[in-house]
This record gives sequence, structure tokens and C-alpha cells, in this order.
Amino acid sequence: MINSIDNRSSKVAQTVLAIYCVYLAFPLYWLLAISVQQNADITGAFSILPQEPSLENFMELWTNPVWSRSFINSLTYVAINTILSISLALPAAYAFSRYQFLGDRQLFFWLLTNRMAPPAVFLLPFFQLYSAFGLFDTPLAVGLAHCLFTIPMAVWILEGFMSSIPKDLDEMAKVDGHSFGFFFFRIFIPANWGGIGVTIFFCFMFSWVELLIARTLTGVEAKPIVVTMTRTISASGIDWGVLAAAGVVTIIPGLILVWFVRKRLIQGFALGRVK
Repeated sequence: MINSIDNRSSKVAQTVLAIYCVYLAFPLYWLLAISVQQNADITGAFSILPQEPSLENFMELWTNPVWSRSFINSLTYVAINTILSISLALPAAYAFSRYQFLGDRQLFFWLLTNRMAPPAVFLLPFFQLYSAFGLFDTPLAVGLAHCLFTIPMAVWILEGFMSSIPKDLDEMAKVDGHSFGFFFFRIFIPANWGGIGVTIFFCFMFSWVELLIARTLTGVEAKPIVVTMTRTISASGIDWGVLAAAGVVTIIPGLILVWFVRKRLIQGFALGRVK
């Protein structure tokens, strides 16, 4: 009797899980289905399967320099932001996790307050500052602007992971005669690969999908793909097929990142902690 109830509960749980997975995957499938259709088919009769699929929309992205340049611009400033955020957050998080100094709690809280303000608050200061220094309409401007939000987040995440590592590891390295540089880069950082993988993921995702700052600080040359996607409206209407194809393309870098750091993400989410 008990085994029968357990089997029924297991089947119900599996059914619910399958329905939930279909619910999550259907928008992605629909985006892919639209991307291989023309506008006439998209706005015509409803159909689950594409009637006449083609890669014409993806060819438009590949051959049109506006789309290809904007995709490269996005990858450029996302890489700048992620590298700077991780490089600056690692020593800062180590200091917060290992040392106590005057105002450390207040400084740590101040870092978090940068995440409390919406990006719109900083639009005018950023625009005036980067225009004065000749950085407007460059990927560097967007990457540096995003650092204001991703560096505090990176410090916050990494500090939690580093605090979970006992300080005995530092003392053992000193007893063994290792220099601080050797200990930090050869021992401590490898011990935090899980936290670093999680931090890279969040920094990348914030910078990749952020629109407001990227749109304000760019004009023509450094226009990112998220901005180009908002300008697919013409006199004949919205080019739904090209817009959907661009949406599919924007998902690919995130999937590639998750594939390469998947083990670190699992390790970080399973073992790490965030204060």
C-alpha cells in the first residue's frame, strides 16, 4: 500500500516537472520558430510548426554590417566589464574576508548601496563625464559604466565564498614558506573557482542584457545589439523575423559561457554562500 502511494506521488511529481520544463522551454522554441519564418507567415494563420522555414533572417544578421558590428560591440564591453570587475573584486573581497579595519562594515555596506540605485540615476553624470573625456560612443564607456554596478556585486559574492574558507589555509601557506603572491594566485584563487565562476556568470548577464546605460552612452559606432534590436521598426512595420533571429543570437553567448563554467557554477551554488 505504501509502495503504491509512493509510486503515484513519484509519477505525479515527474508529470508536474515535465509540464514545468515544457512551460520554460516553449518561449525559447517559439522564438526559434519565429526566427526561421517571414513576416507574412508570422502574422498569418497560427501554426505550431513553421510552414516554410528558412535561414534568411539569420543571413540578414550575418551580412548586414549594422548587426554584426553591434554584436561585436556588445561582446567587447561585456568582456571589459567582466574582466575589470573580477580583477578588482578579487583583492577587495579577500581584504573584507580576511582583515578587520576601521570602517570595514560601513565600507562594505556602501558598496552594496551602489546596487540599490537604479541605472537611470547615473545616466546624466555618465553622459557628461564620458563626453568630456571623449569616451562617448565607445565600448569602453559602457564597460566602465557597468562596473559601477557589477564590482559591488562581485565583491559581495566573492566575499561570501572566501569567508567560507578557513583562515588556517593562509597560516599553513606562511608556515610552508610561500610568498603572498604564490599563495593568492596558486592556492587561494583555485580554492575559490566556484565563487569566481558564479561571479563571472552574474557580471556577464548584467552587462549583456542591460539596455538603458548602453543606449545612452552609445550613438552609431559602438551601438550594442540590444539597442539595434529596438530599432527594427520601419515604415512597413516591425521586422519580426529578424528581431527573433537577433534574439536567438543573443542567447548563444550566454549558453557558451554557462557551458564553459557549468562545473564551477554547480560547485559555487552548491558549496558557496552569499551573505
